[in-house]
Amino acid sequence: MSETAPIFGKLTLIGAGLIGSSIAHAARRANLVGHIAAYIPRPETRARAEKAGFANSLHADLEPAVTDADCVVLATPIGTYKSLAENIAPYLKPGAILTDVGSVKGVVVNEVGPHVPPGVNFIPGHPVAGTEHSGPEAGFAELFDGRWCILTPVPGTDSQALERLKTFWQRCGSSVEIMEAKHHDLVLAITSHVPHLIAYNIVGTAADLETVTQSEVIKYSASGFRDFTRIAASDPTMWRDIFLNNREAVLEMLGRFNEDLAALQRAVRWGDGDALFNLFTRTRAIRRSIIEAGQDTPAPNFGRSGTSSPRR
Repeated sequence: MSETAPIFGKLTLIGAGLIGSSIAHAARRANLVGHIAAYIPRPETRARAEKAGFANSLHADLEPAVTDADCVVLATPIGTYKSLAENIAPYLKPGAILTDVGSVKGVVVNEVGPHVPPGVNFIPGHPVAGTEHSGPEAGFAELFDGRWCILTPVPGTDSQALERLKTFWQRCGSSVEIMEAKHHDLVLAITSHVPHLIAYNIVGTAADLETVTQSEVIKYSASGFRDFTRIAASDPTMWRDIFLNNREAVLEMLGRFNEDLAALQRAVRWGDGDALFNLFTRTRAIRRSIIEAGQDTPAPNFGRSGTSSPRR
């Protein structure tokens, strides 16, 4: 296959929020598809998507959206996947690829997999990218540049189909990693899900304190708290579904976090400066490693205009 030739004749997006619309923009930028269709059932959201202009056709019904698609991407909250898989199954053509963008993979394998017709290539995926914004107008082609996309193929996956999807994501700008679904969920629990849960909790606590301190929490917000509020501004429906569908891994990581937090609490209580210094030194090294891996920039960001949108 040519490095510039389209990979799919028709790409169908089931849902077109930040990730779905960004896939469309990235696919157009790289000439990856001939036709982009999007299933968007709500009229008001379709109108916003039409104005954003990233799709060739917008559909209120699943059948015309999915028929003859070479690749179908589930890009809605994970809680909707099972019903969608049941409803699109009759319209998926043999040889098509069915994938998704969910942040949890075990539940996708278990709930979508049984509804995939024979001859359709089911390859769950997770582009590890995002911002705190949502909606069809939030997408942009550069969202996946320099980010990772994790694919978790099920046993027996066709190698050519896997290679096509891998190439698709690479040409969208991502590096691609192949991973087992259960391992993916454990890794993402600590790198994404638990940090979001902590952010929601801290901002919620601050919201309670706000009524006591008469606006001082917001007025004097330091950069650390502002970063937490950015994370806590993420889509509530999506994150509700993530926690409900990855509870085992999240609870395991929360248990470890609580143990480490208790140790940190003891160090503060007993004035153990060496323990605090050693921990802060280790965590500083992690930050440097993330920058060296190209997953962030060392440039200062104090919430001022002109800085790039952080990735999830």
